Amino acid sequence: MTDPRTMTPRWPAPQLLIGGASVPPREGGRLQLTNPATGVRLPDAPAAGPADVEAAVRAAREAFDAGPWPRMNAAARGRLLRKLADALSERREEFALVESLNNGKTFREAVSGDVAPGAATLAYAAEWANKFLGEVVPVDGPFLTYVVREPVGVVAAIVPWNYPTSLACWKIGPALATGCTVVLKPSEVTPYTAMKLGELAREVGIPDGVLNVLPGEGEPAGEALARHPGVDKVAFTGSVGTARRLLHASADTNLKRLSLELGGKSPQIVCADADFAAAADACFWGIFGCKGEVCSAGSRVLVVAEAYEGFVARLAERARGLRVGDPLDPATEMGAQISARHLDTILGYIASGQAQGARLLAGGARDVEGTKAKGNFLQPTVFGEVRGGMRIAEEEIFGPVLACMRVADVAEAVRVANATRYGLGTSLWTRDVARGHALARQLKAGVVWINCFNEFDDAAPFGGVKESGWGRDLSHHALDNYLEMKTVWTKLPVP
Repeated sequence: MTDPRTMTPRWPAPQLLIGGASVPPREGGRLQLTNPATGVRLPDAPAAGPADVEAAVRAAREAFDAGPWPRMNAAARGRLLRKLADALSERREEFALVESLNNGKTFREAVSGDVAPGAATLAYAAEWANKFLGEVVPVDGPFLTYVVREPVGVVAAIVPWNYPTSLACWKIGPALATGCTVVLKPSEVTPYTAMKLGELAREVGIPDGVLNVLPGEGEPAGEALARHPGVDKVAFTGSVGTARRLLHASADTNLKRLSLELGGKSPQIVCADADFAAAADACFWGIFGCKGEVCSAGSRVLVVAEAYEGFVARLAERARGLRVGDPLDPATEMGAQISARHLDTILGYIASGQAQGARLLAGGARDVEGTKAKGNFLQPTVFGEVRGGMRIAEEEIFGPVLACMRVADVAEAVRVANATRYGLGTSLWTRDVARGHALARQLKAGVVWINCFNEFDDAAPFGGVKESGWGRDLSHHALDNYLEMKTVWTKLPVP
């Protein structure tokens, strides 16, 4: 892997992508951004407003209603999507450098955990472009009845700041594979790789208007997309609060379909017979990987009483030795939080944990050592003796703060794991795999990992239950988010 400190970032042109053209925002809006690790100003990005949303939806609508994309031979559409995947893969380090400077995650995480997986998702979706099939229905009577699956139409893809490249690809991959057109709105704090992805789509020959990219604030741009009657579907990853606003916006207009991948308070359950070394490694990186800014972060560790003290002490000791610093330094293990505002939110949760009686075992404060004082760095934080009812036990912190909870037995662990409004992911650590499968049936989560955590593959669906969302990303099931079923009846002559 290239040393990113020797690279020069290639920033995208400060333009919106609408209908295949790079254009300035109609109202001249600009996003002023800084590097989370240094506080240094980054190039301004454009900020779309309602007039830009109107133009982008019109372009996507025209491309869907009259353009070649939905009518193209499906295999040819897949080949173009594969070209986009290959181009992103070839330029993964270029994209990752921009991602690291914009987001604060380490360059290594940006390459292997964000950009490369995004390219793989596009490649996987490309292979499905000609494989979503219809069916013939054996109805009663002299009829030929069949079902076809058609693209839903114009998709508004609204994605967050923690994995800007891969989560954009989670949406646009299956949407484009099925023949939909897309208006992509990246987070206003991490717009650059989405803008670069739009440029790449033009370079590989994706037709004009098929992929439009609108950086901008959520209130004018995201709200306008959700309310626009020309949008048929919203695909969203982000917070529960924003999802509620999108639901209201959809209800107030055309009842557009929504798929929602939201937050979590994912537990890792450590049984008495677990492989403690493997479990500790997974519990550690499950919260400190990507700075804890992960929807499926293992932010709760539930350890049976007889193993609790030694296991939690191991996590705290390791957290105290984690290398926090310059995201471009290959030796760095954890970068900077996304913003000063978000850092303050995390510190507020840490203060609440201390006030409510949790035992602070590691970290708990800003990391201001040396040049880190200029950035948004936090000491990796571990709390012990966390109990139900504490905010750090129940609310999504979205940062490197681990809540360790003592449970009497596995039955209590399952009760505690399920006692949350979220239901995204859960992990079980036990040498008794049969028991693991039995417990997996009792856990209220969209994903259960047994003796592993945060494993992903494009062939396996991902998503949550309860307030962690609706629908699934990844796998062929993601195509269902972007397809409608049409039933066709033909009465046949009776011989």
